[in-house]
Amino acid sequence: MNVLDKFRQQKLLSLALLIFTLSLGILIGTLINTAVWADKGQAPAPDASPLAIPSPVQLSTAFGQLAKQLEPAVVNITSTYGAREAQQSQRAPRQRQAPSEEPEQDPFGMDFFQRFFGSPFGDMPQRPFRRASAGSGFLVDRNGYILTNLHVVEEADRIRVKLNNDPKEYDAKLIGADPEIDVAVIKIDAGRSLANARIGNSEGVQVGDWVVAIGSPFGLEATVTAGIISAKGREVGDRQHQLQKFIQTDAAINPGNSGGPLINLKGEVIGINTAIATETGTYNGVGFALPINMAVHAYNQIIKTGKVSRGGIGVQFRKGAPQELLKAYGATRGVFVDAVESGGPAAKAGLKAEDVILSYNGQPIQDGDDLVNRVAATPVGTEVPVEVLRDGKKLEFKVTVGERAEIFAQTLGARRSQPESPRTETPETMFGFWFRNFRDSDRERLGYDEKGGVLVTRIDPNSFAEDVGMAPGDVITAINRQPVNSADDVRRIQGTLKPGQPAAFRLMRRPLTTRGARADWQPLFLAGTLPDKP
Repeated sequence: MNVLDKFRQQKLLSLALLIFTLSLGILIGTLINTAVWADKGQAPAPDASPLAIPSPVQLSTAFGQLAKQLEPAVVNITSTYGAREAQQSQRAPRQRQAPSEEPEQDPFGMDFFQRFFGSPFGDMPQRPFRRASAGSGFLVDRNGYILTNLHVVEEADRIRVKLNNDPKEYDAKLIGADPEIDVAVIKIDAGRSLANARIGNSEGVQVGDWVVAIGSPFGLEATVTAGIISAKGREVGDRQHQLQKFIQTDAAINPGNSGGPLINLKGEVIGINTAIATETGTYNGVGFALPINMAVHAYNQIIKTGKVSRGGIGVQFRKGAPQELLKAYGATRGVFVDAVESGGPAAKAGLKAEDVILSYNGQPIQDGDDLVNRVAATPVGTEVPVEVLRDGKKLEFKVTVGERAEIFAQTLGARRSQPESPRTETPETMFGFWFRNFRDSDRERLGYDEKGGVLVTRIDPNSFAEDVGMAPGDVITAINRQPVNSADDVRRIQGTLKPGQPAAFRLMRRPLTTRGARADWQPLFLAGTLPDKP
């Protein structure tokens, strides 16, 4: 082998060694890289099994079925009170209704800024401060008649009702009320047949029976709670509500539940949730519902005559008078008369204080509750025999039953009539607002430099304008995309609109800042459906 061949052989060996070394390096790098990626892709919990979501299954329960059955008939009620009511400090706190179901006034509302920062609109009337209280009720007639508590809607400027699963709010009309048992009947017109609750018989309920309460506590609609009947015939009212005998329940009842139904396991309404016993303002385990039988009696009279009439004879007695008092006057049962209402039926018939009433209309009287119930159920104008024990002798008098509310007007506290609205004139537009063309002084005072538009000077309470959020001081620049440059434009455009049609407004508004100063004018768009009755 010559030198040249040796050189070639050595060169081939070197090349082969280089190729082998490179191949070995690539192989080792690949193995290391594969191991690293394998380590990165490894599950953090290799011994855990993934969870699986099963197919939905409806678990049927008695309470669930009751909720589905009754919820369509349960409504949310919002009552709005105007500025005149907010200014009255003596608004009827009911001792038996605790806590009050009306939210506190917002201290940072328009009234706050107006008092501390002045009105930016000079002598223009401002939108009155309004507040609302919330409660519940339930439909008892497919034509829209609703039973609720009177304190939920009493003296409201406006009553609005929201149905379950229906975004629309309906204006309600107060048909009539029974202040003595705190019941009211209101009506809405939904334009269709509505679901109504089934009425039960509250005389059939027993202590320990399961019951369900449905309502809108704290404004949370269609809330369902369950419990049992803890007691019957509870008296938690005052002399103004002498006829009330409540069903006590431990089903959770909170502010906003008032007026909602208490139902039995048959899905029948056996009570109206009315009051709670509490020291905290919320549910403490004791709630009270008015028996439905009492409410039905009132409802039937209200839809017939608009009011509830009960009999009265005009005698006063002490509830729970000791038996020794009766015995001292020679009786073992009956009602000891403390006083007789002057000019009342009993006084006219000849009854006196210190008489002991033994029987009424031929039926023996056991105690005061017995007498009240019998007299209240007697039609006004009926003449009935009343037997009394006087000076050890039994005497009978013919008494003509009178109207209980009139005889005891001061004791029962006749409902306060609503004061007349300070403004009785009708708004200039179907929308419910007053307006005027801009004056030079208006533009200078308000700092409004834009051309066109009309100035809103006042909003009619409970109107379409208030519903959509319009306020005094707004500048209307367009209605339904049609420019507004003067008051004539507003009148012309409204003449083309009809109830039930949509109306959209382009406004300019200058809102308040958090420090009470006025921000720059900003565009605002408001819209709604014109009411059927403008």
